[in-house]
Amino acid sequence: MNGVGPRARIQAYRILKRRFVSSAFSGEGARRYGGRWNSTGTAVVYTSSVMSLAILEWRANLTQWPAPPSVIIEIEFDASLVWSPTKLPAGWKRWPYPKTNAAVGDNWVRSGRSAVLELPSAVVPEEFNYILNPAHPDFGKISIGKPRVFKADPRLGPLASP
Repeated sequence: MNGVGPRARIQAYRILKRRFVSSAFSGEGARRYGGRWNSTGTAVVYTSSVMSLAILEWRANLTQWPAPPSVIIEIEFDASLVWSPTKLPAGWKRWPYPKTNAAVGDNWVRSGRSAVLELPSAVVPEEFNYILNPAHPDFGKISIGKPRVFKADPRLGPLASP
């Protein structure tokens, strides 16, 4: 867990379209569409360890440009709420991502092991994303900040598809 002591607090960030603010931490979007670390049907919330990584992850997954009106939300949680797997599936960084990745998150949710799952980012593997389980009993221990307007720098403009 990043070498963080047991009483440490961890910050993370989530960027999303403004129209989804009311359901930002429900896991509904990931439940409907699935993601790198969850199958369709499994509700989780994707966040990033630093704001710049949240921006890169958001841009890598954005399907329209110019960007729709968006917000950034800062969250904070105790390091004791985090679990990190010791081994990841082969080829976990590939795009499109292998289906074996989703089993990691799906199994974690089913196990109830923790409220937060720490995984490396495929965009910047040396940095971390935090996947939240909104159904976990400790989810309420995660502090969720107020949404702030996020305006993308136009230089992040249209990117080539992977």
